[in-house]
Amino acid sequence: MTEIEQRRRRAASRVDELKVDALLVSSPANIRYLSGFAGSNALMLLLGSESHFFTDPRYEIEATRNITGKVHVVRGPLMDAVAAIVKRKKLKKIGFEANWLRYDDASKFKEKLPLGSVLHPVGRVIDEQRMVKSKSEIDIIRRSVQLNSLAFSLTLKRVKPGMTENEVAADLEYRMRLLGAEKPAFETIVAAGSRSALPHAHPTARRLGKNELLLIDMGASLDGYSSDMTRVVHLGPPPPRIRRMYQAVLEAQLAGIDAVRPGVTAGSVDHATRKVLKRHKLDREFVHSTGHGLGLEIHESPRIGRKDPTELKAGMAITIEPGVYIDGLGGIRIEDTVLVTESGCEILTPTTKDFVTL
Repeated sequence: MTEIEQRRRRAASRVDELKVDALLVSSPANIRYLSGFAGSNALMLLLGSESHFFTDPRYEIEATRNITGKVHVVRGPLMDAVAAIVKRKKLKKIGFEANWLRYDDASKFKEKLPLGSVLHPVGRVIDEQRMVKSKSEIDIIRRSVQLNSLAFSLTLKRVKPGMTENEVAADLEYRMRLLGAEKPAFETIVAAGSRSALPHAHPTARRLGKNELLLIDMGASLDGYSSDMTRVVHLGPPPPRIRRMYQAVLEAQLAGIDAVRPGVTAGSVDHATRKVLKRHKLDREFVHSTGHGLGLEIHESPRIGRKDPTELKAGMAITIEPGVYIDGLGGIRIEDTVLVTESGCEILTPTTKDFVTL
């Protein structure tokens, strides 16, 4: 049995526990996790003892060759074909991913169901299963991280005042693809000077100046799996205030990493970073959570935030990324991809966290 088949069997085993007759999977990431399919149009229906995969004729060759279980190539709405299986199998209670299926799609699906069959919202069943990565998934994430860091180092050699943020972002993404990435894991963030105080700044035509901050947040997608890293460099010698900010964020990031181990909550890791920034009187300038899980999606559970009660487990891949943002001055964020291990954690990101001056 392949790893994908094992994942599917494990997910299908939850059907009875959820007190439903079948589970409708509509999240593209969850469909990829359970089938290996990365196309743009698919649904899955999991029963306790069998699985049904639905797609359209564009993907017929790919699906019939690569996907085990029952494959349905549908001319027309996929939901109609799912409803036909529900009717033929006399299924009464269909669980669906409430955090993903749109209200409009759910309403139309209800209309197609046979009399007596109902939709029942379930929690993040597959998302929770995806939180702990297998050895093969970890291997891909590790390679994605290394590819991402190499792309960063190659681009950094070319960065100089006068380049635009857009040019830096384009070069980063070009290097990723040359090294084997299928795409960036998200829109690359490149923010110079005071714009670095915008945590999710979009690259612009603004030119890099001398003696200013440059924040780069980037990730690569390799075989579907994401990496994520943020580094800040300075164009010219940084002034003392900026150096102190950088040191505070670095201390906070290292404290967060030191807190990562099996059994601790995501919230306690977040608290560890905030405690350090509070000591530096910078905690009010930290405006987002400490990190997040990653894998087939760039943002997955668990959220490394203040109130997240999720207990960390060996095999989880997460980010640790505290930041400080001061309007008119700039922002500093330091982010690594980290693997939770049996005894603590492993920092996967190889890029230096020394404050680099260009």
